[in-house]
Amino acid sequence: MSAALAERRGMGGHHSPVPETHVWLTPPEILEALGGAESFDLDPAACSEPRPWPTAKRHLTVEDDGLAHPWKGRVWLNPPYGGPNIIGPWMRRMAIHNHGTALIFARTETDVFQETVFGRATGILFLHGRLTFHRPDGSRAEHNGGAPSCLVAYGDADLTILQCSGLDGTLVTRGELWGFGR
Repeated sequence: MSAALAERRGMGGHHSPVPETHVWLTPPEILEALGGAESFDLDPAACSEPRPWPTAKRHLTVEDDGLAHPWKGRVWLNPPYGGPNIIGPWMRRMAIHNHGTALIFARTETDVFQETVFGRATGILFLHGRLTFHRPDGSRAEHNGGAPSCLVAYGDADLTILQCSGLDGTLVTRGELWGFGR
């Protein structure tokens, strides 16, 4: 597979001049704008303990293999980032579950985005600017994530929450976008 094709299929990773970790936490203000950690029933891709703040009522970590467990209720998903074999299974599961919000890079050209977001999600909030994620100890990274991010709503309730979140971004709903060019 060519490097260009591999880049198109994946969603990319968090970028840093010196990648000291592959674990990048959601900025807590994003979670608060979406109703807070208590509004999410499950985070199937949570960081290991000790985590600096909760992201949901229930956490599954890489050690738990969140893909191997049932997903119930409203899900918060900041999936492991990387090529299509890494992020793809998480986003496919989220699309099937269809109840929650995912934070991913806005890599609209990738096969994974095309398959699991366009035509599947209820809405997408393309965040303005670039997010700065946090390290596992809760400290803020020195550099931003290296790519634009978006919040992807699955289900009408999560779309409404995105609409009311007050987060700086451009919201596109299924009715506004899906179906064009098809």
